[in-house]
Amino acid sequence: MSGLNSNEKVKNQIMANFDIRQLSQDKRLNKLLKSVVSEVKYYAEDQIRHIQKLTEIGLALSAEKNISKLLEMVVDQARELSSADAGTLYILDKYEKHLRFEIMQNDTMNTRMGGTSGVEVTLPNVPLYIDGNPNYSNVSSYVALTGETKSIPDVYEAKGFDFTGPKNYDESTGYRSKSMLVIPMRNHENEIIGVLQLLNAQDPETGEVVAFSVEYESLISSLASQAAVALTNRQLIQELHNLFYAFIKSIATAIDEKSPYTSGHINRVVDLTMMIAEKINTTDEGPFKGVFLNEEEIEELRLASWMHDVGKIVTPEHVVDKATKLEAIYDRIHMVEWRFQLIAKSIENAYLHRKIERSQEGNLTDTETKRLDEAFAQEIKILYDEFEFIKSCNNSGEFLEDEKIERLNALAAKTFALNGTAHPYLTKDELKNLSIIKGTLTDEERRIIENHASMTLKMLKQLPFPRKLAMVPEYAGSHHEKLDGSGYPRHLSEKDLPLQSRIMAVADIFDALTAKDRPYKKPMNLSKVMKIMGFMKKDKHIDQDIYDLFIKSGIYYHHAKKEMDPNLIDQPAHSYDSAGETI
Repeated sequence: MSGLNSNEKVKNQIMANFDIRQLSQDKRLNKLLKSVVSEVKYYAEDQIRHIQKLTEIGLALSAEKNISKLLEMVVDQARELSSADAGTLYILDKYEKHLRFEIMQNDTMNTRMGGTSGVEVTLPNVPLYIDGNPNYSNVSSYVALTGETKSIPDVYEAKGFDFTGPKNYDESTGYRSKSMLVIPMRNHENEIIGVLQLLNAQDPETGEVVAFSVEYESLISSLASQAAVALTNRQLIQELHNLFYAFIKSIATAIDEKSPYTSGHINRVVDLTMMIAEKINTTDEGPFKGVFLNEEEIEELRLASWMHDVGKIVTPEHVVDKATKLEAIYDRIHMVEWRFQLIAKSIENAYLHRKIERSQEGNLTDTETKRLDEAFAQEIKILYDEFEFIKSCNNSGEFLEDEKIERLNALAAKTFALNGTAHPYLTKDELKNLSIIKGTLTDEERRIIENHASMTLKMLKQLPFPRKLAMVPEYAGSHHEKLDGSGYPRHLSEKDLPLQSRIMAVADIFDALTAKDRPYKKPMNLSKVMKIMGFMKKDKHIDQDIYDLFIKSGIYYHHAKKEMDPNLIDQPAHSYDSAGETI
């Protein structure tokens, strides 16, 4: 540069200095730009993480079926998102008069109440109204009433609310309540169903208690909204579930009005069926190893058990409860008795006429009177013996032998005169019913009884069961089917009968044989019941594996001890083998 004049030197020096300054400024701008980009990237990634977290939480909340777990999850996730030390969740009671404590958590105090903790929340409800006026003094009730979110940096310095409760808690425990975020929980219909209250937000780096940021308010509000929708959905599902069971119970009540013993039978069959199913689930050996009924399948089986005799609601009660062979709307043995009394009066009148005739003829001697009286007494005795025989045949307890049927036929052929017309001792229908060999039902009546299974299937198929309960009609309508195909109503065979129907069949038969409240039969001794069921197993009327489990597990004995007359339990527990024989 020696050839350059002074002006050029100065100019070049200025340009050089400018280039250096420009370069320095560009570096600072680049650094600043990188810093801004980095901050924006971090913020965006943080927001994406929050969105992903909220999405995960939403999915988890939607999937959770247990309301207590769901509520606990809401507080857990809200505290995690906001770094809150403590949290409380209130639910509006169904009358919308109080906020009910459901969940209470505090990490510093190592406190978890409600939800799955096993510790009941014993704190009193928060009233929404006091003496008919809105309770705006309590921050949680204020939020529930107004729908406003409240963020309070320090409850000890806040104005407008009564924080006596937190302060008393602090005084008794040594805790220091400070920042608070109280958010309403709105469902899909924009109704407030609860309040989420978070306490003491903590700085993630220092652990210092700080105020809840506006950013967290938005996130927690979104979470509270998701939680409210999920909770409302779960409550609606639970209410539908409760309604459905109430409907079932109302049907059982209707059956109870018709036939009290049937209602008792339904309850016992439900208990027995569930015990067998639960035992199968816990069995890890034998034919049921690896067999497991999940929660939905258990629910499906329980409903089928409740509904298995619903078809009896259309069965005439005089058939369902037919206690004697002549019973219809009333026991017609009384009509037979009155008829025999009429026959006795006819016989008596006939003897009196004879005495009058002998007297008019002058032949009524003491000897003749004695002869007529003895003949009358003998004929009346025979008549009463015949009625006692008929009365014994009317009862259901004994098997009717051929000789008795012949005697009934002979009695039905006898006649007596009334107003010059001959009438039989027994009508055709009375003879038919009295001649029933076993039990109290005629073939026609038995078909009416058996029709209840068809009606159960028909009635339940009219109901729009959800997919997870779709097999309820099938299970309920098949409880009288037998593995050999001789059951009813559809004569299904072993390959057609699902496990659930087989379980219910064993429960149904055992209770039917041991029930002490059935009007048409006397309860049996346990040993006789086991003998009968042993034969049924051998003849493939019931499932062998289920029955063996039923015996070996002792379920049969547990039920017998609970339901049977102790005098009829004539063998100790586990004293029967699977064939019903005593060990």
